[in-house]
Formats: sequence, C-alpha cells, structure tokens
Amino acid sequence: MIGRLLDGRYLVRSRIARGGMGTVYVATDERLERRVAIKIMHGHLADDNAFRNRFVQEARAAARLAHPNVVNVYDQGADGSLAYLVMEYLPGITLRDLLKDYKRLTAAQCYDITEAVLAGLAAAHAAGIIHRDLKPENVMLADDGRIKIGDFGLARAVTANTASGQALLGTIAYLSPELVTRGVADTRSDIYAIGIMMYEMLTGEQPFKGEQPMQIAYQHANDRVPPPGSATNGSTPELDELVQWATSPDPADRPKDAQEMLDRLRVLRARASQETPTRATRVLPTATTVLPPVAGGGTAASGQTSTIASAAGRGEPVRPSSVSNVARLHRASSARRRRGRWIFAAVSLAAVVSAGAGWYLAGPGANATVPAVTGQPADAAEALLQQAGLSAARSECNSVDVPVGSVVQSDPPAGASVPQGRQVTLCLSIGPRSLAVPKLVGAQQADANALIQRTGFVVAPDPVGQFDAQQPSGVVLEAVTPDGQDLPAGASYPEGSAIRLIVSVGPQPDVSGTSVDEARTILTRAGLLVDDGSAQQSFDDKIPAGDVIGYSAADTSIPLRQGATVALNVSKGPELFPVPDVSGKTLADAKSQLEKAGFTVTVQSASPELVWGFVPVQSMSPQAGAMLPKGATVTIVGQV
Repeated sequence: MIGRLLDGRYLVRSRIARGGMGTVYVATDERLERRVAIKIMHGHLADDNAFRNRFVQEARAAARLAHPNVVNVYDQGADGSLAYLVMEYLPGITLRDLLKDYKRLTAAQCYDITEAVLAGLAAAHAAGIIHRDLKPENVMLADDGRIKIGDFGLARAVTANTASGQALLGTIAYLSPELVTRGVADTRSDIYAIGIMMYEMLTGEQPFKGEQPMQIAYQHANDRVPPPGSATNGSTPELDELVQWATSPDPADRPKDAQEMLDRLRVLRARASQETPTRATRVLPTATTVLPPVAGGGTAASGQTSTIASAAGRGEPVRPSSVSNVARLHRASSARRRRGRWIFAAVSLAAVVSAGAGWYLAGPGANATVPAVTGQPADAAEALLQQAGLSAARSECNSVDVPVGSVVQSDPPAGASVPQGRQVTLCLSIGPRSLAVPKLVGAQQADANALIQRTGFVVAPDPVGQFDAQQPSGVVLEAVTPDGQDLPAGASYPEGSAIRLIVSVGPQPDVSGTSVDEARTILTRAGLLVDDGSAQQSFDDKIPAGDVIGYSAADTSIPLRQGATVALNVSKGPELFPVPDVSGKTLADAKSQLEKAGFTVTVQSASPELVWGFVPVQSMSPQAGAMLPKGATVTIVGQV
C-alpha cells in the first residue's frame, strides 16, 4: 500500500499499526494538504458483507461525534476492492504504551486520563452510541497533551440489538459480566471497562488473570473486582469507590452512563484535593530534565523541572505538577522513545557518512532539499530539517485542520532547494480562530446558510425541522452545535466548526376527528414517526368511537420536531353510566338521585310539583341499569 494513491486523493506514506479488522497508515490528503490516518480493511474480509458493514458502521458511528476527546473521522469510501476510513492523525502514543513504560500511574494522572476518557464517552452515550471495545490500546495520548478515544469499530447504537450470537467481540480483559454471560451490551458495559482501566492504571496490572481467555471470562462473570487500594498504596479511598462502583457485577448498580460517572469523579476529585494536607516538597537527589516548550511558546513554568524518568526507573510514584500530569508523563515517555530512535539513526547515519563522505562533499552536499513537514509535530519537523542539514525557526498560524502544535506550512516550502544550513521557518498551528456567531434566529434558512459560510463556519447537514405556530415555515428558530448545545448570537465559536439550524416547519398537523389511517398518513407526511404500539384510547363526548382525538410525543422535554415519535389517542366515544333504580322512591327523591348521577330528568305526573315529595314513582324510561352517557334524558312517571 505504501505510495498508493487511494481514490485519487489520499497518498499512503507509511504503516502505523495493524488490528483485527484493518491496517492503519499515515497518508496525505492531497486535496486539503493535510496529514491523516487511513484505516484500510483487510483484503480477506473485504468480501464478507458482515465485516464490510461493521467497517462502514465505525465511520458512521464516529462521524456522529464532535468532541475534543474523540478521534475525528473525516471520510469513508472504497477504492476498488479496498474499503477505507479516513481519520484525524494524532502523533503520539497510546495509554498501553504509557503503562508499558511506567507500569502504574499516580492518582492524579489516573484522574486526568479517566476524566478525559469519560468526557469523550459521555458525548458518545449522549448521541446514543456505545463503544464496546474500551481498552488502553484505544486511548490516544497526543504529543501536544490531548487525550482522545479512538477505534469505534465495535460501536453500535444503544437502540440496536446489541446481543451477539457469534463469539464475543472486544478484548476479554475488559468485558463486563453481562457481555460474557449473555452477549448483551449497553452504556453500563462501557463503564465496566473504564473501571478495569482505572484499576490497571493504579496497580499496573489487570484484576483478573489466567492462561486461557475463558479463565478470565469466568472470573469476570463470578468474581468481584477488588479495590485498587488492596493492591497498592498509590490509590485513594475516592478512587477505590469509583472503581468499585464502575465494576459492580450487576449493571443496575453501576453509573447509568459516562456523564453520571464523570460528574461523580469531579466531585470526589475536588473532595480529595481539599482533604490532602500540604506537605513540604522534598528535592530528589537525581538529575533533572528541563521540560520542553509547550505549544504556543514559553515553558511549562519558570524553573520547573521533571524527575519523571529517574523516579519511574526506581519504581517510585511520579509526582504531579501544576502542568498537566498526563502531558508531562507523556513527554517524558516520548522523549525516551525518541532518544532510542535517535541513537539508531545516529549510528546508521555515521555509517553512511563514513562510507560516502567523499562523494557527498564533492557534489550533493552543497544544497539541501526542504523536506515535507506539513502536519508534523514541531519536534518531528525540526528533526527532519536537521537530518536534511537545515535549521529551524518557529512562528504561529491559525489553522482549522492542523492539530495544535503541528506544522501548517514551511518557508521555504517543501521541495525547495536551498543552501546547507539555511533556516526554515515552521508556522505552527495554534488552532482555529475564535469567531463570533452571527445573528441567525429569525432569518430565512437559505440566508442563514449563506451567513454561516460567509462568517467562516460550516453548515451542519440535516437541519432540524421544528413545529411552530408563531413562525412561518423556513424561519430559523435556533442555532446549535452538532451535539445540540445552544449557540446564541455573539457567542465565541472556533472557525470552521459546524452550526446546525433548527428551522420552523409551521404549526403541528391537526388530525382530530380523522380515522386512524388518515391520521397516520398526515403525520408521516409531516415527518413524524407514528408508534402504533403506544396508541392510547380515551372517552370523548364529541369524537365518534374509533376516530382520532389527537397525539402526543414520546419526548415532551423539547418542542415537537420532525423525526420525533408520536402516539395516537383514539376515541372510545362518550363514557356510559348505569341509570340508578328509583322504584319505590317519591318523584322528588327520584329526580334528585338521577340528576346527581348526571342525567337530565323529565317528570310526568298529574300532581303539581309542590306535592312530588309524596307521589311515588310508577315507572321510568329507560329502565334502571340501562347504560347512558352523561346528560341523557330519563323520564319518570308518578302514580295517579
């Protein structure tokens, strides 16, 4: 695949990793001139419709998410027999790599990583998506300190049938008891996997071990995950509580979703920080390494140093600092890996230079070609320039597509031939500009779309139609983010971000007095989904039995919008009541009793009304026990 141009657009550069469904490569999007990651489905699976559908499902599931802690999905398609998925390229390492380097993390670092993972997962759960394959290999730690969840290859909608009749998917060490025993997953199954990862971060090992996968699966189904504090002194009572809650064997005893666990984590973390006593800082008798500059210029903090590598080498816990704990730990881990690569590169380069020094100095050494560094992290770009015999300077640029801290462009550009030692200026991304959201409410949809694009934002596909009796069809009622957050006029929002419009489609359709079939047709044409299984029946004095009184939405917390599910309310006709037996009563008592029962009474008697209290009832019509609606007339006849 190296060097192949997929779909006339994506030039494959090198391989990153290989998984169960596909191989991931670094590629260049030649149309937008940016570095991307491409996941290409394995050839032997391409002819299997089930696997191909699951591969496409990953794109659709992940593309529905727009969150800083979720790996972005840009595109999905096919080139001949190859199915591929285009994703955001994140130079860095995984949580698994970090655990291999340091074995276990501190409580503060566990808090940092878990909070970021839960934030991204909460967005997925809010969108109706469960991940089903959470594990350290799918938690990405970018070079700039960002933490993101990736690989939604096993994700499914929460409303879909998540039981599997085949072998269980996902990694056995992180599967919840209900997935092991019944093959059924929901949001609480993801929470269980988070709890296992927290245990592993704090203790350096998984709670259940075995030589065979079935041994581990049996323990998940029958044993309780112990608190991390029972295996290490690096945990805290608050973290023990979170792990025990998240890994409860009964799903009903776990957090219902990631947002509930995230809220609790933040409360416990705040409580722990208030209860932690202030202690004097002990200077460790080790050499220190100055932190590299952070994105945006400057250093992490004046005079701050890191003892992460030396402390971890002695098996001591790594101390958190005012800088992001995870970012510092990741930088130390990345530096360790880079030093190994540099030693290898230096030895190889020395051999090449020794063998060809005469030839090089005679000709090609006079000039150097500027390498392609667009999309590369700053350190990696500078290393490429140094390998080419060039020096580097830094400047800053806004960019919508290039990650913060990576190269947007170089001056001179890639491919230029320049003298050895020439300085190349790298313009590093500081992210998109923040722009003010324009006033969109009250505008026509077409005008609002044009204004969004003119301002520097993107119009989100699939605008939402909302029924509104006050505004005519086509008028914008609200502007929101893709995940539904309100965007009022003047709000600060990153350039290039998507804005979704909620547009009036006029008043709600009226189906009162129509037949069930007519009502269903009217509501379907209006863009509503009719749930026949939730239909209700009510008495109605005006609507004949069998006709529709009205309808109600399943979700009443928001205004009625197209795509919502509604249930019909069908009339049972007027409610009927039994006529009381008034035989043997006087006309006055009988009239009073019938009127209290809700009926209209007609009295037929030769006696004047003044003496009805003495005249007994001779007969009545209809007879006692007859079923009549309220207000129906009952005639009583007095004895002569």
